[in-house]
Order: sequence, then structure tokens, then C-alpha cells
Amino acid sequence: MSESPATAPEFAIGDRLVGLGHAPLVIAEIGINHEGDPAKAHRMVDDAADAGVECVKIQTHVVEDEMIPNDVVPGNADEPIYQMMQRCALSPQDERELKQHAEDRGMIFLSTPFSRAAADRLAELDVAAYKIGSGECNNYPLVKHIAALGKPVILSTGMNDVASIRPAVDILLEAGVGFALLHCTSLYPTPPEMVRLGALAELGAAFPEAVLGLSDHTTSIYPCLGAVPLGARVLERHFTSDMGWPGPDIPVSSTPEEFGQLVVGSKLIHAALGGSKEILGDEQPTIDFAYASVVTTAPIAKGEPFTEANTWVKRPGTGEIKAADYTTVLGRRATRDLAADDQVRWNDLADD
Repeated sequence: MSESPATAPEFAIGDRLVGLGHAPLVIAEIGINHEGDPAKAHRMVDDAADAGVECVKIQTHVVEDEMIPNDVVPGNADEPIYQMMQRCALSPQDERELKQHAEDRGMIFLSTPFSRAAADRLAELDVAAYKIGSGECNNYPLVKHIAALGKPVILSTGMNDVASIRPAVDILLEAGVGFALLHCTSLYPTPPEMVRLGALAELGAAFPEAVLGLSDHTTSIYPCLGAVPLGARVLERHFTSDMGWPGPDIPVSSTPEEFGQLVVGSKLIHAALGGSKEILGDEQPTIDFAYASVVTTAPIAKGEPFTEANTWVKRPGTGEIKAADYTTVLGRRATRDLAADDQVRWNDLADD
């Protein structure tokens, strides 16, 4: 990233700051993996909390405001999307209880609204931010409706290029809300070679006002971890408590154990970023034993020269003259008698 954490964009979701200077926000996307069963959704909330996840997200579907009746079957499903959403949609009360449950467990609760009615429902719930899915990235009327609600927005950008993302970003900037752009590939699952983490740099260059992130649909946590050094500070994957459950998104979901690894790993990688190539004061204990110092390898009498035959470099590094200065010692004469394995000091060397 070209910007330092001090100057890079950031925004707050509740009390949680999101941006380059902060550890990535890991989002467990419950989505519709509950298959319309609130009990399964509540179990996933608990399992995500137990794994150390900060944020859980569902999808809010008000089907009649979202789509017209149709028989289109998604590529990762075996039933029409209209039928699937009717079956999986949660009620307003279900979502209210899930939000309360997540917050009782100390987590942020988010949802993706797919229609105006869904966004308005979430506004009534007073969610801390809105997630906009890739399919709605170029649905500018809906983006504008959501942005007008005045909360931060996390916008996925799968199936969109910079040109089609730009109008959505302009809407968010005009609304004055903080926002993140998540690079995404809308293939389920996404082959690793189609993840294209290089797109993060392209998004950062085109939209310097945005926090960056990755919404990942591969079958492992590795792309998310790899995105952290490239500037991703929001990491989203589908979440399930049981890989044996039915559902179109289960094959691209991660388990609680994997999410625990993602949380720990992303924090560790973030902590390891930055800095410069210099010798740290904290390395001194290692320097003391690991460096080599100039030492005698045979007795040297006062006035005798230091040569390759009687002088070499050996550990520890506690001597005055380090190995880097070995050649400056050679040819100089001893100012005192030295035994073998004596560390040579600068005042042991006579002036030329």
C-alpha cells in the first residue's frame, strides 16, 4: 500500500475501527446457510463467537420486493432462486433475535439487504453498517437508497470492473459514509488462479478513499491470509457449523476451526507488516552469541604481527572487534602478550 496507516482511510462500525492501521475485520458470512431455520442460525452465531470472530453477517430477503417470480437456477444450486429465497428468508423477528444474540456474544451483527424493503428493515434494527453484495454493486438506485441511511457500507465488487464500480463509489462519497470495497470473484467455488489478488492494488489506486478487503469464495482461508499484506482489512468468507449441512454455499464455507485460524493468522500477519531493515536493540542478546569476534588462534607475543595463521573469527560476539573488521587487524602488531582464544581488543593493536 502506498499510504501509511496515519493517512489511509478508515471508518468505524460501532466501536470497531476498520482501516489499514487496524487488524483485519473478519466477517463470518452465515448468509442463507441456515436454510431458513433460525435454530441453525443461532448455533452459527455461537460457534462463530466461540471461534473468536468479531462479526457475523446474514442476508435479508424480502422476496416480493427483491425479485419477480422466476425460474432462474443459480450455478451453485439445483432450485430456482425465487423458490430458494422464499424458503430461506428469515422473518423480521428472527433477524431481531439473531442481532440481539450476536451482540450479547460481543459481536457485530450485519446483514446484506437485497431490496429497499430489506434495507429499511435493517434500518429499523439499527444495524451498525450495511453490506452490499456483488450483484447489487451496479444497482445504483439501491446503493443510493442504502447510502442515504447514513451508516457505513461494505461493498462487494464481484462481476464488476473499475468502470462499473465508480458510480457506486461516487454515490457513497456523496452520501459521506465510510466504506470498504471488497474484491470478489463470483464463482462458487473460485479456483485459486481466478482469485486475482492483484485487483486489490487496482482498486486502491482507483479509489484511494476506500478501505480494501476480500470476499472470498475459494475452499480455504489462504487467499484471505494472502490478501492482508496487500492491504485487505476486511476479510469475508461463508461460515458453517457443519460441512455436512445442505445448502448451495456450504462447499465454499469454512468451519469454526478454520475461522479461528483465520482470525489468529490475519492478526499475526497484520502485526508483522511494516517496519524497515535495521538492527533492533531487542536483537542484542542474539547478537551477543551469534556474531563472531576477532580472536587469537595461537599465542601471540608482544610486538608480533596478527596474521591469518594466528588470528581468526569465532563466536561469541561480545568482543570489541567484530568479524567485519578482521582484515583491518591483519598485519598490525600486538601491544601485549596474548594467549590462544583471546578476544582481540582495539588497544591490543599497535599504531602503524
